[in-house]
Amino acid sequence: MRSFYLLFFALVTFFPAVLHAQNGWKAGLARTKITPSENMWMAGYGFRTKPSEGTQQELWGKALALEDARGNKSLFVTTDILGFSKEVSDNVRRYLLEKHGLSKAQVILSSSHTHSGPVLSNALVDIYPLTAGEDAKIVRYTAFFEKEIIKISEQALKALKPVKIETETGMARFAVNRRNNEEAKITQLFELNGPGDYSVPVLKISNPDNSIAAILFGYACHSTVLNEYKWSGDYPGYAQAELEKQYPGATAMFFLGSAGDQNPMPRRGATRAHQYGKDLASAVTRVLEEPMRTLSPALSVAYDEIDLKLMPAPSKEQLEKLVQEKSGYEKRWAARMLEKAVKNEGFITSYPYPVQVWMIGDQPVFSLGGEVTIEYTVKLKQMFGNNVFVAAYTNDVMGYIPSLKVLREGGYEGETSQMVYGLPSKWQPSIESDILGKAFELGTKVGLTGK
Repeated sequence: MRSFYLLFFALVTFFPAVLHAQNGWKAGLARTKITPSENMWMAGYGFRTKPSEGTQQELWGKALALEDARGNKSLFVTTDILGFSKEVSDNVRRYLLEKHGLSKAQVILSSSHTHSGPVLSNALVDIYPLTAGEDAKIVRYTAFFEKEIIKISEQALKALKPVKIETETGMARFAVNRRNNEEAKITQLFELNGPGDYSVPVLKISNPDNSIAAILFGYACHSTVLNEYKWSGDYPGYAQAELEKQYPGATAMFFLGSAGDQNPMPRRGATRAHQYGKDLASAVTRVLEEPMRTLSPALSVAYDEIDLKLMPAPSKEQLEKLVQEKSGYEKRWAARMLEKAVKNEGFITSYPYPVQVWMIGDQPVFSLGGEVTIEYTVKLKQMFGNNVFVAAYTNDVMGYIPSLKVLREGGYEGETSQMVYGLPSKWQPSIESDILGKAFELGTKVGLTGK
């Protein structure tokens, strides 16, 4: 009788694991702490006047490697930084291509866009009055950051094991369109103006014993609850920590959606960052605890770069006037542009903009560079259906990516934000049609059917 029970127990525990493994997916995970070891300038706010002053919450880099039933691989990296610069992104992706054969199409480098993280080299070049000593800290940190991202990428690729992948979408409501709603009066409003996207896309990656190995989730809202001088992942950091507390052993990974014109409102203060983090985690938990759609073990990827056209740069006379009239980063930007003009060095007229799409089973994930405004998500969903996931702030955060409507309206996102990122001028009106056209082209390559 004892042998019978042992055999029964073995069958009960063994066969679910076998069936799980036959699903065909494999996943590998790795993580590393990327909190700077020294106080240095923080990225995101032009009004800051000094380097950081300690840590409120640790910053993390996390990597998820996927492999389908045919052996096709991909790598999704999430980070608690403002954004990958082109230089850092190119360095990491070049290494992964040379050492592991992963093309740009197979790699997504994502940033949460926390405004309580460190500055990277050759990014936000005019925004802060850096001394030589502070600049040296940035160079040291950037080298450390690159090595850590490469390290966890390799660790995740080596840790592949059988998993099950499921998907579904939740909802959270603290994102507000900052162009169409006045923040100072937000608590007095009875109706909010859009557009917006409140969806919370979720991927659940489960082990053979049905425990959760990883949770990949997103939301389209700027990570700007906090504006202090302590390192923090802001509300996405608290959301990830809350999920990892609820599901011990799981790795929670956050990607930011098209949040270019979406802010958490009201905001400021650690208690609000905690609140929004818990709100977002609750939305994810609701999805995880209800039936989800299982994804077949098939991975298809596509990637391309568009030469996004810029308007002509300001004339010497216009730049001279800006140098005289402006202050802070606007003055530094104008002075640098004027120096280039005087030396006849010329200005860039376009920028290589990354567009990417993955099909994880039948789940489409679009990856767009820059600070993408919300209308891109709205239109991608109109083109391909409401279950589309959009990860912005990926691979290269070179500036704001306004919709045609926002570009024409102007304001910070449409016109002046190019100074923050060191671009010589704003984008040409073809920007929206160029990006959406390329997204449609790549979508059809991986099997999507547009409307």
